[in-house]
Amino acid sequence: MRTGIGYDIHPLEKGRALILGGVLIQHETGLSGYSDADVLTHAVIDALLGAAALGDIGTHFPPGDERFAGASSLDLLRETRALVAAGGYRIANIDSTVVAQEPRLAPHVEAIRASLASALGIDLSSVSVKAKSADHLGAIGRGEGIAALAVVLIDSP
Repeated sequence: MRTGIGYDIHPLEKGRALILGGVLIQHETGLSGYSDADVLTHAVIDALLGAAALGDIGTHFPPGDERFAGASSLDLLRETRALVAAGGYRIANIDSTVVAQEPRLAPHVEAIRASLASALGIDLSSVSVKAKSADHLGAIGRGEGIAALAVVLIDSP
């Protein structure tokens, strides 16, 4: 059994779509980044790559590479799942947290869990997503960005 941890943070920007865990969330701002800037999926990707000792998201999907301009992070997650499987591992579970002052994410948690589970080909019961606010502290608390953390467990079948 191996564990990995992932973290990501992106600024919010008007005119961008807000996508978390592959789910489009209606909001006046979205996350800024080279791909779709899905911080939650990026954190899960980094956790999976770390657990399998395969580097990080920037190694496999470098910013500035035209192949990933505007890319769906769920597609990158599927590619990561294949890399982890090729290394002889299966995903046992994922525990993740999104930190955002707004929008309120609790109504979207189940859809996000289902989206991640589907992209990874694992049971819904193996994916945990929690949403926390920053209690108006720091850049996230001022509504300037959103961060996410993920911990994964992988094992050899």
